[in-house]
Amino acid sequence: MVVNPAEAPIRRRIYELFAEHRRKGVVARLLNDAGHRTRAGGKWHDITIGRSLRCPSAKGIYYYNRTRQTGAWTSEEKPESEWGTLQIEPIVSESIWAQCNQILEEQQKREKRPGKKPVQLFTGLTFCACGQKMYVKANSPKYVCQKCLNKIPVVDLEAIFHDELEAYFTAPERIAQHFEAAHRNIGEKEKLLLSHKSEIDKIRNEMASTHKLYVEGHITPQGFGQFYKPAEERLNQLVAELPKLEAEIDHSKVKSLSAEEVVSEAKALYTRWPKLPVEDKRRIVESIVEKITVGNGEIDITLSHAPSSEELVNTQQALPVRTKSGSGRSRAERSIRPSM
Repeated sequence: MVVNPAEAPIRRRIYELFAEHRRKGVVARLLNDAGHRTRAGGKWHDITIGRSLRCPSAKGIYYYNRTRQTGAWTSEEKPESEWGTLQIEPIVSESIWAQCNQILEEQQKREKRPGKKPVQLFTGLTFCACGQKMYVKANSPKYVCQKCLNKIPVVDLEAIFHDELEAYFTAPERIAQHFEAAHRNIGEKEKLLLSHKSEIDKIRNEMASTHKLYVEGHITPQGFGQFYKPAEERLNQLVAELPKLEAEIDHSKVKSLSAEEVVSEAKALYTRWPKLPVEDKRRIVESIVEKITVGNGEIDITLSHAPSSEELVNTQQALPVRTKSGSGRSRAERSIRPSM
């Protein structure tokens, strides 16, 4: 199995859009408005978006021998022990695949509704070492695990996270990953642009062939309209989207800042953190925190995304910080005093 160069950029775009908007219907609408269509030539819907997001082949794993036929039109899934596995070239990173599927899982369970304001900074992200989520009860100053009664004061957890911010952003390897991810992002957008242009040429050729058949009398005016009008509509959408893609690439190249500027903005964020509004703090936490595990005397903070320089500048100006896809993990283990 090999990557389809015409489809891969669109599949990658689905993950990027869902990580940003967190709505399958919005992703489907944006793809359709941009002139993209499914493999069968139909329009995107939330169901097809959900299937695409859940497919593990995007992250480089393909399962075979998963189902058996039970009837002419029915099938059932085999036990997982009978599945076969192939390692294939991934289309997206495992981190963004996991991020999108975690959002899907949370939405399905209705445990976390997108757009709902959290009461605490780390609500929904803090877990006990036993695996249970930890919550802050009304009028309580601590995150508590209801299963084993493990606790940590709210102020202690925020202080530990605050200390981790500076180390996370200013580490040399983190800065190198930032620029590597930026270059990779530009490369992926350029692939999408090439695929987009190829699709425009393909539709134009199909329209020209249809018109030739009509002129030569091989199809009726009614048949001509049935084929030509949908193709013309899609061509107009693709052509309208083309300058947007080109502008995104140009903007990505221009907005790259030097390593010194990235460090400077990161230090400024660290300094201003105590005075930031709770809403801004929560946006930053949602952008970079994958999971926080509270153990016996230590905390494990798993970070999965480094905001771009532009996001850091926006934070300094108290503007909303948008969640974007990223890669890399940072693990911090800190000693804490047991809470009584």
